[in-house]
Amino acid sequence: MPSEPPKPPSRAPFTPGRDDGAVVAERKTARIRPPRMYQVVLLNDDYTPMEFVVMVLQEYFKRDLETATHIMLKIHHEGRGVCGVYTKDVAATKVELVLAAARRSGHPLQCIMEAA
Repeated sequence: MPSEPPKPPSRAPFTPGRDDGAVVAERKTARIRPPRMYQVVLLNDDYTPMEFVVMVLQEYFKRDLETATHIMLKIHHEGRGVCGVYTKDVAATKVELVLAAARRSGHPLQCIMEAA
């Protein structure tokens, strides 16, 4: 004789105010914050040629000649200048690229990143 499939447990109809062990989960909207930004800063020294600094600003930070010259003069007169503001990974990559280019060319140019 074939056996019958098991029957699901019977449930009583919903009655307000009766606690039958049901759990209601609330969905919270996750707040997404924009990524923290970092500024890439070139520091002045007495040995790196101004032309090299302008070239770095044009090549690695995509600045036009006039803007690159303006930032280079700010670095020269104030001791530091902001090249751009980026997310952490992009800023760190730009710092490494600039430092590597400076070392290849034999210049002591320093480039850092700091929270914006």
